[in-house]
Amino acid sequence: MTRTGRRLTLFLLAALVALGAYVILRGEGAGGSAERYRTETVDRGDITRTVSANGTLNPVTLVNVGTQVSGTVSRLFADFNDRVKAGQVLAELDPSLFKAQLLQDRGNLEKALAGLRLARANERRTRVLYGKGYVSRADLDQAVEALGAARADVQVARGQVARDRTNLGYTVIRSPVSGVVVARTVNVGQTVAASFQTPTLFQIAEDLKHMQIDTSMAEADVGGVRVGQPVTFTVDAFPNRVFHGSVRQIRLNPTIQQNVVTYDAVIDVANPEQDLLPGMTAYVNVVTAERRNVLRVPDAALRFRPHGEGVRTPRAKRGYATVYRLEDGRPVPVQIRTGISNGRYTEVVAGGLQAGERVIVEDLEPQAPARRRGRMRFRLF
Repeated sequence: MTRTGRRLTLFLLAALVALGAYVILRGEGAGGSAERYRTETVDRGDITRTVSANGTLNPVTLVNVGTQVSGTVSRLFADFNDRVKAGQVLAELDPSLFKAQLLQDRGNLEKALAGLRLARANERRTRVLYGKGYVSRADLDQAVEALGAARADVQVARGQVARDRTNLGYTVIRSPVSGVVVARTVNVGQTVAASFQTPTLFQIAEDLKHMQIDTSMAEADVGGVRVGQPVTFTVDAFPNRVFHGSVRQIRLNPTIQQNVVTYDAVIDVANPEQDLLPGMTAYVNVVTAERRNVLRVPDAALRFRPHGEGVRTPRAKRGYATVYRLEDGRPVPVQIRTGISNGRYTEVVAGGLQAGERVIVEDLEPQAPARRRGRMRFRLF
């Protein structure tokens, strides 16, 4: 084969390769539009918006039982998890010192009563002598004053006896309410001192069939929480069970830690089987809004924005959002007015979407870097 023939053969092969590449690329360009975008269907369903928080399960009424007097614990009549009734004896302190003090004050009372009887007799005798002129007015006044002082001494002695009798009664620790003992902090032989503050001996939960969750709501979430809203929560002890409750109170006292403001939301919980125990951590979801059988669109469609040359995102009207519908292989913007969202779906209140239509949620083609416009410039050194 001559040199001219070889050149002609190579030229024809190059032309065929170029033609084949053109046909392949054109076919991919025509059929790739449908495969470039990932779409999801607009449908109807339920949307529930919730606020999440963590909290601690506590009894509705938790009473700290202490003592008003100091002493040594001599006997215990209640222990953990015991059911007690109001007025039942829980513990006793050693009453020896209080009995001795009461006995001493009773002796002081008898002494004061004896002094009162003597002062009363002197007053009567002095009054008779004063009527006969045998004593002066000053002697009568002294007798009257001594009688009044004796009466005061009797009152003081009686008060001391009453105080010591009360303190003796405080050595017997009784339950103020009916409930369950959830904590006991003393043992027999332990000395408790009530000089500066009342020591806690027992903690009694009044009724564990009704409990509450104390949660910390962030200030960004508390605006949507209202009294009476339904609540669902789980605990680590029963990960596969969902418990229910309702919001009872949103306390106005904020907690500020490192410039983070939270509010205590109290949630009522029924615990008929008493499976929930005090101190458990509850993972709470408060249902702040709920819509049934509404038109909804995936949240990913609201975040999608097409890219490429000549693609412009129209400015949405106030209160509206823009999603893109795939028509003839190209994204077409559609404006919708949105409602509540649960993080996965958003309610469509108004707009040009219908159930069954598909909206674009992702562009599967990687975005090419933007080309530099203008001429290439060279830097001279």
